[in-house]
Amino acid sequence: MSLKNDIEMVKEELNSEEKFFEKAVMTEKFVSKYKYLMIGAFVVIVVAVGGNIAYDINKNNTITAANETLATLEKNPMDTTALSTLKTLSPSLHDVWVYSQAVASKDMDALKGLQNSKTELLNDLVTYELAQDSKDASKLDAYASKQSSIYIDLAQIQSAVILLNDGKMDLAHSKLSTIKENSSLYKIAKALLHYGIK
Repeated sequence: MSLKNDIEMVKEELNSEEKFFEKAVMTEKFVSKYKYLMIGAFVVIVVAVGGNIAYDINKNNTITAANETLATLEKNPMDTTALSTLKTLSPSLHDVWVYSQAVASKDMDALKGLQNSKTELLNDLVTYELAQDSKDASKLDAYASKQSSIYIDLAQIQSAVILLNDGKMDLAHSKLSTIKENSSLYKIAKALLHYGIK
């Protein structure tokens, strides 16, 4: 009985070793068949990861350089070299800087130069500033008619004041009545309706 068990055990062992070698041969065939494809995939992954890391490092360096340039401009706003460097490093930050300086100095020509800014928010602010400076009710109305405008209610009030000064009471009244109760300018609109128009 024990001899029979020993023979069965040896057979099972040989069978499992045979299967192991068979799988090893199949794996070797697979690796040799797809070796170049696997190496290529590995190289692509390494290059992609390396490229991503290099891009992040470059982006961080650009942000740091733009911030340092902005700090230089804060110390000396007339530094044209720093201004052109900032435009190269970060056009959006450059436009914001020019906008802040133009608003502070009421430089409408500089604001007109920013009308085609790629920064959507800044473009809206420039449009408002130019419309408000023009003292033209139609320009303020055109600004306020856009749903994405930030200062819709303020433009409506300024337009109403211009109309009020021109003696166009009904138009001014209709402008002020468009301002909703949840607006922070609602009380001003009501005051103008009460004291300025009626």
